[in-house]
Amino acid sequence: MKVKNEIMLITYGDSLGGNLSKLYEVLTKYFTGAVGSVHILPFFPSSADRGFAPICYDQVDQKLGSFDDIKQLAKDFSLMFDFMVNHISRQSSYFKDFQEKKEDSVYRDFFIRYQNFWQNGEPTSKQAEKIYKRKPKDPYILVRFADGSEEKLWCTFSEEQVDLDVTKPVTKDFFRSTLCELCEKGASILRLDAFAYAIKKPDSSCFFVEPEIWDLLSWIADVVKPYGVEVLPEIHEHYSIQQKIAERGYWVYDFALPMLVLHALYSGNAERLAHWLTICPRKQFTTLDTHDGIGVVDAKDLLSQQEIEETQEALYQKGANVKKVYSSAEYQNLDVYQINCTYYSALVNDDQAYLLARAIQFFAPGIPQVYYVGLLAGENDIDLLERTKEGRSINRHSYTEKEIEKETKRPVVKALLELMRFRNRCPAFSGEMAVATAGNQLVIVRRKGESCAKLSANVKTHKFEITENGVPLPFCELL
Repeated sequence: MKVKNEIMLITYGDSLGGNLSKLYEVLTKYFTGAVGSVHILPFFPSSADRGFAPICYDQVDQKLGSFDDIKQLAKDFSLMFDFMVNHISRQSSYFKDFQEKKEDSVYRDFFIRYQNFWQNGEPTSKQAEKIYKRKPKDPYILVRFADGSEEKLWCTFSEEQVDLDVTKPVTKDFFRSTLCELCEKGASILRLDAFAYAIKKPDSSCFFVEPEIWDLLSWIADVVKPYGVEVLPEIHEHYSIQQKIAERGYWVYDFALPMLVLHALYSGNAERLAHWLTICPRKQFTTLDTHDGIGVVDAKDLLSQQEIEETQEALYQKGANVKKVYSSAEYQNLDVYQINCTYYSALVNDDQAYLLARAIQFFAPGIPQVYYVGLLAGENDIDLLERTKEGRSINRHSYTEKEIEKETKRPVVKALLELMRFRNRCPAFSGEMAVATAGNQLVIVRRKGESCAKLSANVKTHKFEITENGVPLPFCELL
């Protein structure tokens, strides 16, 4: 099934109902017409990071279900799967075979060995300083082999996520077979997780290394092309990288939008937001919330450093039940480029402001993605946060079907679902976009042929109106 120009839900396999089978039931019972596609976050057996340390790709985590459940979902929805380009679990058979047999392992070239990568087995201080890092740790783990020897292997993220050497034939063979299998299992688009870290070169940042990164992206796209499947590189960094990727015809993420919308709704000034809407890529997936926090680095230079800091401070001052400590080492989060908070709570749990934020997202160029917590206008889950002491848990509440039934009766969720259905059915959203600002006013017009949708908003008071061919939509009356 091809990628639809309809709203894509982002969810874990067990977050709406408890497993993949229940997910299908929930979607068809409560969200018909509101959700056209689903990004199922990693559903494979994994040893860490809520699925992002895959042990293998040929199985579904037994707690979630089976590939039969994936097949059922694929009948009604376009599906996005994750492929972790940069790493694999140290609990995988590939790593264990290497750890056991070392030089006799067929996977000896699967991983990046410091002794082979660096000229003297270690980076110089100058080389180490160049490496792009989001967390205050050197990118390696010390591995003890069965013969008692020890060796450093490249490891960008947690110790359970060991980096792969994407240049070696054995790794490319693994990539090819896995990518083809994921296509055959029902993927319409493959999200390439941690893609920018995949290429490493001495004397470089080891992040989005050109031109090699383009060769890798092109090679992956060619592998999946016969299946009619497309790729989406996942990269959190300066917006110019997304623009460069879009110029080559690939899908990209709009990770700058969340901070720009917050800035507009906090400050009452939409000029920065409107500027981005005029220059942002058109072939993109837009976000306000994801399984990680609210991205900050992506808005650099679209907002000044002062505006970024003011928006961050406003979030902590105005947001509901959110504290700086939740994005710190105390809560197992050292990524200073993201803020742990649901988008609804970032907007003070204010229904009107939240619906306006979603309206802006839906009128922006691209295909909107809505995270499952945002779908239900979820507040920060402080209980889960404190139980896990994991900062990102604040935005990872799992809903039972009873909770879903209750939440979908809330006026804000009813209004949001009506807005989503409008976004999915209105032909204007497949056409052109125009945006204008004047004082506190923001106007976005989408038009295709005779179909016209218009959003008129006051970003200071958060009052807004949406019209279709000049006729106001009544969904806000649900509030």
